[in-house]
Amino acid sequence: MDKKLLSGKKALIVGVANENSIAYGCAQMLKTAGAEVGITYLNEKSKPFVDALAQKLEPTIYERCDVTIDNDLDNLFDKIKQKWQSVDIIIHSIAFSPKEDLHGSIVDCSKAGFLLAMDISCHSFLRMAKLAKPLMPKGGALFAMSYYGAVKVVEHYNLMGPVKAALESCVRYMAVDLGPQKIRVIALSPGPVKTRAASGLEDFDKLMQRAEQESPMHTLVDIYDVGAMVAYLSSDYAKNITGDTIYIDAGFHLLG
Repeated sequence: MDKKLLSGKKALIVGVANENSIAYGCAQMLKTAGAEVGITYLNEKSKPFVDALAQKLEPTIYERCDVTIDNDLDNLFDKIKQKWQSVDIIIHSIAFSPKEDLHGSIVDCSKAGFLLAMDISCHSFLRMAKLAKPLMPKGGALFAMSYYGAVKVVEHYNLMGPVKAALESCVRYMAVDLGPQKIRVIALSPGPVKTRAASGLEDFDKLMQRAEQESPMHTLVDIYDVGAMVAYLSSDYAKNITGDTIYIDAGFHLLG
């Protein structure tokens, strides 16, 4: 990794929960590439786990961000404006579904569960983009994390399939909407990565085993593979890439 690739860039990463988080891999690789980073934690319960990572990352901005709490996002972006004045890179790496709605049949999911999953996993990305737009006067890059279950039916993915499909559609519309301001919007679709969020899926270990056995390269991706892709896509080398869903899954999506 070129340590000057993102020199002078400022990157906010939302969704760091522990050392296995995709968000943490992104933060590590962006910092390695020379970016100044800011990270968030969800709440006081999760903060001790993120504190240890913050010591390694030395973020300029380290704030709480629970998108279900009124004004949390506004407060976060106020801090960005105060400390950085502008931002170049935003990583949205958060998703949630109530367990009872995730594990049941899709037609049995509750209205409240559906709306909550959509709000946290999808609509919050739109809200971040709206707040980031005035802080990206020279353009920037917005990233969201998706999954193959957005386009194909994956057993046990259930409610999150439609939610991620909506997220990918938002990415396309946002790319067109924000393109004139030179703000690029990209969805990343990693293969199965063993994160805390993924552990909520039934038979996740079997899904990982299948991905490793059936992908063309017979390998699993890790959080640093995703982070390396984010670093590249955040650089000027990718200045004309926007609106796409980029797969990082050793080719597994080709076989669906």
